[in-house]
Amino acid sequence: MARVLITGANRGLGRELTRLYTRNGHEVIACCRDPDARGADLAGDISWLPLDLADEAAIRAFPALLGGKAIDILIHNAAIRGATGGLAEVGFVDFAQVMRVNAAAPLILTHMLRPNLMAGERRVVAMISSRAGSMTEGLDPDGDYAYRCSKAALNMGARKLAYDDPELTVLLLHPGWIKTDMGGPEAELDVREAARGLAARIDAAGPKDSGSFRAWDGTPIAW
Repeated sequence: MARVLITGANRGLGRELTRLYTRNGHEVIACCRDPDARGADLAGDISWLPLDLADEAAIRAFPALLGGKAIDILIHNAAIRGATGGLAEVGFVDFAQVMRVNAAAPLILTHMLRPNLMAGERRVVAMISSRAGSMTEGLDPDGDYAYRCSKAALNMGARKLAYDDPELTVLLLHPGWIKTDMGGPEAELDVREAARGLAARIDAAGPKDSGSFRAWDGTPIAW
């Protein structure tokens, strides 16, 4: 069984991935800003740890909380949306915060956890990206300037990481438009179906898949 570390594990997709992996017998290290707010409906082999992805010092100190534990699969799920309107809503503070959490934090955290990943057997890093970050497929009437730019930056960062570090299998995954707090009630996809599809992509991944960008159902996403 694998040891899986998931960020943003207390809600939405992260919570469902935590539920799925523990149900399937894996050990999960579940991370979020406030583990005390995680609720009581998750069972299984779960260790909850605090992690604020907006705090660089917290990210760099985080490996000490693991005590050298090996990690087989690292799932970067946590993200923020920022201002949802058009260009009139773009501001320096909001834009920088979204880029910090969605693009910089996953890369820095991966670097900090590389020794733990190298001690594991799978060495898979799954970045939950979005079709919204695709230059080809990411255009629609919604605004989300900061969110789209952050996912495009994450895509480039993950592609660069896959190129630089062939000992890791780095995946970029689009979860679909899912019914979560971020996706809203009008979304097309149930979070359980999305989680199952993402887990299938992650569990089947090997070195040949590193640097790829796919949807939850395996469909390739254009850059």
